[in-house]
Amino acid sequence: MDILAFDIETIPDLENGRRIYGLTDADERDIGEAMFAKQREKSGGSDFLSVHLHKVIAMAVVYRRGRDQLRVSAVGKEQDGEKDIIAKFFKGLEFTPRLVTWNGSGFDLPVLHYRALLHGVASQRYWDTGEHDREFRWDNYFNRYHFRHTDLMDVLAAYNPRAFVSLDEAAMLLGLPGKSGMDGSKVWGKYLAGDIQGIRNYCQLDALNTYLIYLRWELIRGNFTERKWREECDLVREKMQDANLPHFNEFLDAWHKSEAQLPGPEPGNEK
Repeated sequence: MDILAFDIETIPDLENGRRIYGLTDADERDIGEAMFAKQREKSGGSDFLSVHLHKVIAMAVVYRRGRDQLRVSAVGKEQDGEKDIIAKFFKGLEFTPRLVTWNGSGFDLPVLHYRALLHGVASQRYWDTGEHDREFRWDNYFNRYHFRHTDLMDVLAAYNPRAFVSLDEAAMLLGLPGKSGMDGSKVWGKYLAGDIQGIRNYCQLDALNTYLIYLRWELIRGNFTERKWREECDLVREKMQDANLPHFNEFLDAWHKSEAQLPGPEPGNEK
């Protein structure tokens, strides 16, 4: 099965925020801050917006298929609108890859559901639970206890919210670079500064961390030998080196420095 690890980055849905709160004359910054303030009032402190009020401005994937095909990329072009990004993502699911996420069940996919609903983006394959393909009756993107969509945070926590950890800390546990000083809370500021490319780069690194944790998970499941796991990690390095992009090179450098801390298989101890 092909593998598609992905991540999204979002900002407040300013258009709906303007309508909901009657902010007809406010600029983007003021609308966003008003939405955060309203959320803090509702939650008693947290300004993390409800999923239907997030707008997707970047999506990145790590796509693995065949013997040696691996691609790390942002979805669409920098100037693409939200509808185009979402449509391209769902179109990629026509070949039914395994989706791999970190907290995808709790955030990424619900956001995409509401935004697809808003824009009218159809995807019969994604929503199928057996009506069109009998094989999807039990193994589909919505069955929590199968792996066509594998939410690694959910699985590793044994579906126990009290055991959830962040992507950053899970990655660092494994000697991976993690978020390297960037996190989702800074996306809004980067957006206001016009740094869409910086957001797209950061999104790619989140997808990479997710994919590398997935490789480690396949090792502990017994689906990879130690040799196979190393080969898959080496393939990631090779493709990133070939791309020779600054944010990839920084990630590779941080990975090289931290991987010595990673416990587990030792060279020469291959099965």
